[in-house]
Amino acid sequence: MKKQFQLLLFTLLAIIILLLVQDWQRWLLDTLNIGLSLTVFFIAVVIFLENRQPARTITWLLVLAVFPVVGFIFYIAFGQSLRKRRLFRKKAFLDNLQLASAAPSKVIEKNKLNLMGEHQHALLKLAQKLGQHPVSFTTETKVLTNGEATFKEIIDAIKRAKHHVHLEYYIVRNDDIGTKLKEALIERMSEGVEVRFLYDAVGSWRLSKKYIKELEEAGAEIIPFFPVKLPVLNHKINFRNHRKIVVIDGSIGFMGGLNVGDEYLGKNPSFGFWRDTHLFVKGEGVKSLQVIFLQDWYYMTGQAITDHSYFEVKPAQGDHFGAVQMVSSSPYSEWEVIKSLFFSMITSAKRAIWIASPYLIPDDDILSALKIAALSGIDVKILVPNRPDKRIVFYASHSYFPDLLEAGVRIFEYEEGFMHSKVVIVDHELASIGTSNMDMRSFHLNFEVNAFLYRTDSTIQLVTDFIDDLEKAKEVNFTQFKKRSIFKRIIESTSRLLSPLL
Repeated sequence: MKKQFQLLLFTLLAIIILLLVQDWQRWLLDTLNIGLSLTVFFIAVVIFLENRQPARTITWLLVLAVFPVVGFIFYIAFGQSLRKRRLFRKKAFLDNLQLASAAPSKVIEKNKLNLMGEHQHALLKLAQKLGQHPVSFTTETKVLTNGEATFKEIIDAIKRAKHHVHLEYYIVRNDDIGTKLKEALIERMSEGVEVRFLYDAVGSWRLSKKYIKELEEAGAEIIPFFPVKLPVLNHKINFRNHRKIVVIDGSIGFMGGLNVGDEYLGKNPSFGFWRDTHLFVKGEGVKSLQVIFLQDWYYMTGQAITDHSYFEVKPAQGDHFGAVQMVSSSPYSEWEVIKSLFFSMITSAKRAIWIASPYLIPDDDILSALKIAALSGIDVKILVPNRPDKRIVFYASHSYFPDLLEAGVRIFEYEEGFMHSKVVIVDHELASIGTSNMDMRSFHLNFEVNAFLYRTDSTIQLVTDFIDDLEKAKEVNFTQFKKRSIFKRIIESTSRLLSPLL
């Protein structure tokens, strides 16, 4: 009887505990649901009041409504405009200090302005107003087509360095070309040359500690840009340094689309031949590249390098160089500088707009400008890859094809390999070459740098290269494109919906 009573008591106690646990779990879940709902509602109100672009606002609100937990995590990592402003307020201040030390003149001489076409005056003035750096008429440039030519020039120039080498890259790999670059730097450091190296912490996340240690032991200062320890919860992961800059002795420089990796030499079988464009710079424009690098260096290290020996640039000799301006943009820019100049280039066109970009995710302003230009009878050609390196971005790009094709824009898919050039050419006279893609990430989130060229020999070379690229590309047929499967359309539309978050 006693045992039966104990068993009954134990059973009753177990039932009570189970009920209490269930009530506790239900209370906890209810509390979490209420807390999450209030948090999501608060975030939605903040997003609404930030007056973002409508597409971005709607996308964020939709993600928060349908996937509240995922949306909350994504917002913490990628979506906070207020934290972005706080994060880069110091960067803007430091940039101005570093810029003041170089003291570039931003006045365009009237006689030089008259060398440009009258319809280009407004663009030049806009470039001067938005950009931190002057329009130069004493800068020599040379287009470097593809990786072999680019890395040969860069490594040869490093081997001739006497005072310093400054490098800034989004991606650096510890492969054959990365090793050749490292060895060239180590050799020059043995002769007393200073080396400062900035690499993006996310783009170069595979870069080995051994590679970094070998450079440091040889005397290099090598620093990651925006390192992130907890990627999912760290909002810095969304703001990446996409710039590719090399400055040697303050006298010559390189910039453009090529990172440091064997795939950029066509050695990755997944992509095959890698079509890309870089720019050699000599003369006054190098000073701008130097300032951009040192601004980023100052922000990451606190080292203000203001000695005039770093800025003593000899103007290139001659009166046939045309106009060149280096333009940087970043998440803290008061104006969307590169995007604004792209828009101005497109709307100033009289005859032709030719664009090469691996990613085509234009915002409403650029999309409308391209469509209106094509509808106005201007020759608008866009060159894109025919294979993806980032599938979501690739399919999102395809979602813009129907609107563009219907307006008369001609789209070509490069077939010989992977097309990674980032070039805009207008009327065969104006051109932009650099790191900025024709997409929202480059316009709003990345640190980018582009060279804007006005009636230069390099512009003529870019036109020649573009024509050659078209011969290796297949034009998208609008009739055939409209016949793609409903499944593919769903993928494209879903990718496009996510594109404001990319």
